[in-house]
Amino acid sequence: MHCPFCGEPETRVYDSRRAEGGEATRRRRECAGCGRRFITEERIQHLPLVVNKKDGRREPFNRGKLLRGLTTACEKRPVPLETLEDAVAKVERRLRERGEREVPSRMVGEAVMEELRRIDQVAYVRFASVYRQFADVGEFREEVERLEKG
Repeated sequence: MHCPFCGEPETRVYDSRRAEGGEATRRRRECAGCGRRFITEERIQHLPLVVNKKDGRREPFNRGKLLRGLTTACEKRPVPLETLEDAVAKVERRLRERGEREVPSRMVGEAVMEELRRIDQVAYVRFASVYRQFADVGEFREEVERLEKG
C-alpha cells in the first residue's frame, strides 16, 4: 500500500478492526517515509445488486444513498454513525442472501424499517412516515400505536 501523501511503498499497519458488521476491515497505517498516518478499507467485492423501483425503473443498489436516508431519519438522535453503517451492511447482506441480482425497492424499505425499529423508535417513525407516505396524522398515530404494541 503506497502512502497517499508521499507515495512511499512501505507502510506499517498498526491497527485493524472489523467494520460494517464484518463486511469490511479498516486498517490504520503509518508511512515509513513521512510518518503520516492514514486509513484504508478492505471489503468484499460483490456482483452488482439492482433495485427495482415502484415506477418500473431499475437502479444499482447504493450504500451511500441508503446511509444518507438512515442519517436523515436519525438526525438529532443519539445514534452513532457506526451503528448506521452496520445497519446498511445488514440490509445489504439480507438482500444478497436471497441469491438474486435484482430486488424490489419494497424489500429494501422493509429491511431498513426493521433495522431502524431496533435502533431508534423515533427514527423508525420518521422513516416510516416518508416511506409509507402517510397522508394524515391518523396514519402517523396508527404507526406509533403498532410500534408501542411491539
